[in-house]
Amino acid sequence: MERLVGTVSRGIRAPIIRQGDDLASIVVDSVLSAANSEGFCLRDRDVIAVTEAVVARSQGNYASVENIAQDVKEKFGGGTLGVIFPILSRNRFAICLKGIAAGCEKVVLMLSYPSDEVGNHLISEDELDASGVNPWSDVLSEERYRELFGYKKHTFTGVDYVEYYRSVIEGAGAKAEIIFANNPRAILDYTKNVLTCDIHTRKRTKRLLTAAGAEKVLCLDELMTAPVNGSGYNDAYGLLGSNKATEETVKLFPIHCQELVDNIQQRILDATGKHVEVMVYGDGAFKDPMGKIWELADPVVSPGYTAGLEGTPNELKLKYLADNDFANLSGKELKDAISQAIREKDEKAESLTGNMASQGTTPRRLTDLIGSLCDLTSGSGDKGTPIILVQGYFDNYTK
Repeated sequence: MERLVGTVSRGIRAPIIRQGDDLASIVVDSVLSAANSEGFCLRDRDVIAVTEAVVARSQGNYASVENIAQDVKEKFGGGTLGVIFPILSRNRFAICLKGIAAGCEKVVLMLSYPSDEVGNHLISEDELDASGVNPWSDVLSEERYRELFGYKKHTFTGVDYVEYYRSVIEGAGAKAEIIFANNPRAILDYTKNVLTCDIHTRKRTKRLLTAAGAEKVLCLDELMTAPVNGSGYNDAYGLLGSNKATEETVKLFPIHCQELVDNIQQRILDATGKHVEVMVYGDGAFKDPMGKIWELADPVVSPGYTAGLEGTPNELKLKYLADNDFANLSGKELKDAISQAIREKDEKAESLTGNMASQGTTPRRLTDLIGSLCDLTSGSGDKGTPIILVQGYFDNYTK
């Protein structure tokens, strides 16, 4: 019988993961138990994905406010520090800011406006337009910002992040000055030592500041790159991708992910004879059209994945073929013609880049696409499914 189901994404429940747990064994056992319980079988090229949160937790990859403060003080000297372009997040940045401030005498916090890098708005674009302010050139003091826009609370969280971040800095024992600008060079009028906290534009920001005469510029991925008094660390991403664990600690982005995914892949092969792909995933890469928030607050969607997930989709657009190449066909003839075109594409194994028949297919990396699917499946709350099994993702109309 012809198979009528394509891609299926399943959330796999697992035990609560603790530091020191053998995560590879837990993942394999959970997937195999789910397959037995629900009556499905693993197939070659299925994808097993594990959320970064449980990977880091099993590794015990945590850092305290005190650890962060010590690292900041050693790297910047403990005086006045410009902290620029952080995202507006109690979960993602507030505890990091607490540690940063604890390592300084004064923090000059420069916020981008009207929104942060991932779309959290301080003010609406309509309010900005009405103010007459030029966001590309105007630098606003906190007093001027209040005169223009008043006290604004975030639509979803109900937090006035300007007031909140000030309280975090002062609560850590540092003086606070808050300004608003979108040109990174503006911070150099206040201090020559800068920590740039943007995620995906950090390298450009650092380059611009260095060329403009900054004395020392570091990015968040250059803090906590090695253990501080026995803490966790991330040699590739530092504090980027970290999340609040407690009021005094953050969970860092996981390390050694390649070892984990390769281990899980091999264990599944040994247990089932099936060659699956495995990845660790964090935030998906998509934008909420209502809240304007771009989800990806992690430095990458996937910090580790097996070799079969490298690359981008190489697909034909079925509706293009139906409306153009085979517009005169219908029914079985149309299905057979499209199936043949797909088979020929697969046999040639050539890139379809620039081919009109692939126009409109998603030009994104496989790990970003599948990671986004996994993030949406697992959610960020109480579903209890830190493992995702994706089946049929690499199928096409001929399979």
